[in-house]
Amino acid sequence: MAAALKDATAIVGIGQTPFARQLPDSEKTLACRAVLAALDDAGIAPSEVDALASYTMEETDEVELAKAIGAGDITHFSRVGFGGGGSCATLAHLAMAITTGQARVGVAWRSRKRGSGPRPWRGSVQLPTPAQWTRPYGLLRPVDEIAMLARRYLHRYGGTREHLCNVALACRRHANRNPAAVMYHRPLTREAYLAARWISEPLCLYDNCLETDGALACVLVSAERARDCRHTPVHLHSAAQALPAQHHGMVNYWNDDPLTGPSWTAARQLWKTADFGPADVDVAQIYDAFTPLIPLSLEGYGFCARGEGAAFTEDRALELGGRLPVNTSGGGLSEAYVHGFNLINEGVRQLRGTSTAQVPGARTCLVTAGEGVPTSAVLLRS
Repeated sequence: MAAALKDATAIVGIGQTPFARQLPDSEKTLACRAVLAALDDAGIAPSEVDALASYTMEETDEVELAKAIGAGDITHFSRVGFGGGGSCATLAHLAMAITTGQARVGVAWRSRKRGSGPRPWRGSVQLPTPAQWTRPYGLLRPVDEIAMLARRYLHRYGGTREHLCNVALACRRHANRNPAAVMYHRPLTREAYLAARWISEPLCLYDNCLETDGALACVLVSAERARDCRHTPVHLHSAAQALPAQHHGMVNYWNDDPLTGPSWTAARQLWKTADFGPADVDVAQIYDAFTPLIPLSLEGYGFCARGEGAAFTEDRALELGGRLPVNTSGGGLSEAYVHGFNLINEGVRQLRGTSTAQVPGARTCLVTAGEGVPTSAVLLRS
């Protein structure tokens, strides 16, 4: 089945709403606008949509979205769990449905009012495992949990805050080229980064993703049909989901090796079915809820050896013109944080040649979902 999915489907439409700290529209309205924009981009009527995929955390359900956009009979629908870990898996689910004949036109989306909405970790009465063992001792937020992993990583491999700063600066400089980015008009300097207030040591303000309202969507069809759509098809070359053995979600502290997260498992599946390897990836969109996730993912997906992810960021390697341009729209750190779906759309723009931080001649792109939680990833090819 994995071999059958290779290049069998393609993304032919992308859409999004504006991003902001607070938007007046409901999540349902934002979702519908993003989906209709993606369908218009593809030149496909809403009535042709027969497959839907989104996140378990998505407030807009399939019934309401389908009615609101005027979809036809839906013959496949699915949701993926674990927040940011689900973004790329929505594409994989649609690709499987289309390839096996369950559907013809699939739409994946994510709508979120994180900027103006409640924080999921506030006011919890029932704590999920393993949070019942960690939150009473002060690990209250995702940033606290990732800060512990970051501290261990920096200590073990000699990384520094300068390396985390390299990640933040790369994303911000790309966002400064992107008019749709929340941080478009807000440059960041190394001095400002190093002087920023702590959020959870060793992570400062600029090591954290934005709090954003907004929505995004994309449209998948068969590779055969994609040839007749408006834009150059962006093929789904390989896809993977990963739930490692004995995983504990964000707090892998008691595993044998806490620093080999779900990306390592996803990578084995992803590259196993691909016709190319890490050295052949032209541009990467790597999930960046927090800066340490970039070096951890660089190692997990095979761009460098174990412990070399921090050093990989040196000499502006992650920026346009560098060794591996990463998050060229600004990512979750500087464009918008919508559980990683903006990374998918930016991957499509790169392979269409329409990014605001375009990598010349880009033909291959890795897109990853959340590291630290059960995750997913896709390889896109033009």
